[in-house]
Amino acid sequence: METILVEWLSLAVRWIHIITAFAWIGASFYFNWLLNHLLKSDDPKVAGQLWALHAGGFFNVEKRNIEPGRLPSPLHWFKWESYWTWLSGFSLLVITYYLSADAYLIDPSVLALQSWQAILISLGFLVGSWLVYHTLWKTEFARQNTPLAMLITVAFIVLLAIALTHIFSGRGAFLQLGAMLATWMTANVFFVIMPGQRKLVKATLEGQPQDKRLSAEAGWRSLHNNYLTLPVMFCMISNHYPASFGSTWNGLVLMGLFVVGVLVRHYFNARTKVGNWKPLWLLILAFIIFVGTAIFASYPQIKLSLEKASAISYDQVQAILVQRCVACHAAQTTHPAFPVAQKGVLLETEDQARKQAALIAVQVASKAMPLGNLTQMTDEERRLIVKWAQQVQQP
Repeated sequence: METILVEWLSLAVRWIHIITAFAWIGASFYFNWLLNHLLKSDDPKVAGQLWALHAGGFFNVEKRNIEPGRLPSPLHWFKWESYWTWLSGFSLLVITYYLSADAYLIDPSVLALQSWQAILISLGFLVGSWLVYHTLWKTEFARQNTPLAMLITVAFIVLLAIALTHIFSGRGAFLQLGAMLATWMTANVFFVIMPGQRKLVKATLEGQPQDKRLSAEAGWRSLHNNYLTLPVMFCMISNHYPASFGSTWNGLVLMGLFVVGVLVRHYFNARTKVGNWKPLWLLILAFIIFVGTAIFASYPQIKLSLEKASAISYDQVQAILVQRCVACHAAQTTHPAFPVAQKGVLLETEDQARKQAALIAVQVASKAMPLGNLTQMTDEERRLIVKWAQQVQQP
C-alpha cells in the first residue's frame, strides 16, 4: 500500500514539476528572444519595440524607460514559475532518490555508503556548491574580471561532475548535478534577481536614481540561468538513458553533453540577435561533440559486439535472469519496492527475454540494471547476458 501511495505521489509531483518548468523555461526563452529582437524607437520613452503576430492577433511590445516617482499598474513579476519548479523538483528528489537511495543514489562499486550518508552528501552539495558559486560572483573580482570568473565557474562545475561520479551511482550523479545547477538558478532568482528588482522598484517609486549595478548583477545571473537551462534539462532526463550515465567514464560523458547544451543555447542566443545568422557552426560543433561523446560512451559495448565468441544459449543466461532480474520483472513481482514490473518488462520466459534483448543489452551493459545492483550481478554475468542479447539481435 505504501509503495502505491508513493508512486501516485511521485506522479502528481512530477506533473507539477513539468508544468512549472515549462512555464519558467518558456518565459525565460521568450524574454531572451524579445530582448534580442527589440528595434530602436523614435520615442525617447521607449527603449525598444517590436511587432508580433500570434493566435490571429497583432501585438506591439515595448520596453519603456520609466520616469522616477511612478510605476505602471498592474506590474507583473516572474518568480513563482522558478520557485515552484525548484520546490517540486526537490520533492521529487526526496520521493525518488532519497526514499530509495540504495537503489537510485548508491552504487557500492563506486563508493559504499549508507542511505543516510548519501542523502547528507547530496544535501551538502546542493547548499555548498551554491555558496561557493554565489560568493565568487558577489566579489569585486568577478565584476572586474568577468571572463576569468566564468572560466573559474566552468572549472568548478567540471570538478563537481567528476567528484559526483566518484561518490554516487551514474544515475544519481547525473541527477545530482542537475539538481545542484537548478538550485543555483532558483537561488539566483530568489537571492539576487528579485531583491535587486525590488530595490529598483523602490528607488523608482521614491524618485531616486536607479542603481545600475543592481541591474548589471541581476542581468549576469539571468544570463547564467539562460546557459544552464539546457544542461539541466539533459540531467533531468538522463535517468531514462543508461547509455549515457552508465559509461565507465561517465564524468567525461556528462561534461561532453553539458557542452552540447551550452553550445546549442549559445547558438539560439546569437541567432536571435537582429541581423545575425552566422553562428551555424555552433550547431555543427555541438553535433560533432554529441556524436563523439556517444561513440566514446558506447565503445565498450561496441567492442563487445565485435568480438567473436561461441554462441551463447538461453539456458546459459536463464539462471542469471531468474536470480538477478525476475524479482522485479515478473507478472507477480517479489521485490517489495516494485509492486509491478518496471516499464512493463517481463523476463520470465525465453520469448519475453528475446523481445527485450535490445533493452537488456543497454541496461545491463551500462550497469543501470539491476537498480543499485541490489541483486549483486557480477561483471562476468553481465558480459554473458549482454553477449547473448547482442547475438539475439543479429539477423
